[in-house]
Amino acid sequence: MAKAKVGIIGGSGLGEALAAQVKGRPASVSTPFGAPSDAIVQTEFAGTPVAVLNRHGPGHLISPSMVNYRANIYALKALGCTHIIASGAVGSLREEIKPKDLVIPDQVIDKTSRRVPTFFDEFFAAHVEFAVPFCPVLREHLLDCTEAVNTTVHDGGTYVCMEGPAFSTRAESEMHRAWGGDLIGMTGMPEAKLAREAEIAYAMVALPSDYDCWRPAPAQLNRHQLLKEIIANLTEATTNAIELIKAAVGRFGEIADVPSPAHSALELAIWSNRERISPQAKKKLGVLVEKYL
Repeated sequence: MAKAKVGIIGGSGLGEALAAQVKGRPASVSTPFGAPSDAIVQTEFAGTPVAVLNRHGPGHLISPSMVNYRANIYALKALGCTHIIASGAVGSLREEIKPKDLVIPDQVIDKTSRRVPTFFDEFFAAHVEFAVPFCPVLREHLLDCTEAVNTTVHDGGTYVCMEGPAFSTRAESEMHRAWGGDLIGMTGMPEAKLAREAEIAYAMVALPSDYDCWRPAPAQLNRHQLLKEIIANLTEATTNAIELIKAAVGRFGEIADVPSPAHSALELAIWSNRERISPQAKKKLGVLVEKYL
């Protein structure tokens, strides 16, 4: 495997908090899918090359549905990232997953509808395996580093990715719980699936900021107080998530040479007759397919 390089995608709160802490070289990457959310800051931490991307852009101006997920993942691939640690604010669908905890999810349910979910919508048919949507090697590494944070970190959970930008109705929230969902968020998909198509190992640190609307808010809190509490929860979870990610990158040498199933995801995924695939495919898709076409 090529030398390990870790992409870090910061979500709500964490993206700007982490960007403010990182000193490095901003890289503007051109992709066949348009511009990434922001310049990607390249640096090194404890000997591991790192590329940091703020998912929602400067000032958090990009709505979840409008994030250019394809450009973001392509840009990280083009910069040589072999792994991605992503973060994302979520609502909790379970009593035991408390606001300010952290969760390392292991499954996902995709309810998005407005986003392009694949790099391979032209030229040929490619079908990656996605039964295990988050890299087990990277997940285990994050869990091994939890002593770095003074909070509960949950091992596993099903992340329901909704389209947004409005939050769920009460009936939808109860339905997501009945489906087996543990978390509700708006950014995990198609990000995780695109990372798999790009053969990048991907795992997520989820930051519960509140209980979703299945659990009524305390009656003594008005809307303004409730929002203030949610923001405070997210701020504390962000601090802990940054410390966990720093610890995981600081110890990345422990898994840098361990193969991830994601690193060969396209090996058996291209079902088309390669002799009939247009040369334009390699020209457009570039680093995504250069191993195979």
